[in-house]
Amino acid sequence: MMSEPMILVVEDDSNLAKLLKYNLEKAGYKCLLAETGEDALQLLADRDVDLLLLDIMLPGIDGFEVCRRIRQHQLYRELPIVMLTAKGEEIDKVLGFELGIDDYVVKPFSPRELNLRIRAILKRDRRSKRDAREILRCNGLEVDIAKHIVSLDGNEITLTLMEFKLLVVLLKRRGQAQSRETLLSDVWDVDKTINTRTIDTHITRLREKLGKTGKLIKTVRGLGYKLEDSGEYREEG
Repeated sequence: MMSEPMILVVEDDSNLAKLLKYNLEKAGYKCLLAETGEDALQLLADRDVDLLLLDIMLPGIDGFEVCRRIRQHQLYRELPIVMLTAKGEEIDKVLGFELGIDDYVVKPFSPRELNLRIRAILKRDRRSKRDAREILRCNGLEVDIAKHIVSLDGNEITLTLMEFKLLVVLLKRRGQAQSRETLLSDVWDVDKTINTRTIDTHITRLREKLGKTGKLIKTVRGLGYKLEDSGEYREEG
């Protein structure tokens, strides 16, 4: 029998933190509370956490900085993060997704909706871990999903988390044109109504890092991108 997922709530409003804890535990989760970003990072080092519920406006280091540090850490870069905040401007959402968050919930919020979003993320995370044994190969490129390692002609190359996720999606959908909106939704989990060119920036960087293989990523005019089928694609599990 699986144990209840542990959720770390980082919220400096004590009344809201207690309310979140009550609703989360009622929904079947275990819950830890932290009032500052520093406290959250310390708890992450001491306890096993399955999801982080993170406010932006915190005393000391803010939620964006907490997220940045987590994504730079080998042990936590795949930890699901949901930002829960009163800052609902598009620029804040885009920054959050650029840093690698999984979802963005604006206050005031429905406890039921929050619970459904958390459940969907944890379910997706379990599925990702189950599928993480895959190794994708194409034209001298090898992507080990479990180890989060990308190599080209035997030489390891460094990708950001978002570049890695983008590459995996394109490899798995080789030969299929993907719209920018679809990539935003599937890689960043951004609502498709958000208009941003962040995909183009990441594609440019990805092409540069992949060298000759980067030329397989083709622009589909008026739509988005696709990874051209080189005829050498293999997927192992």
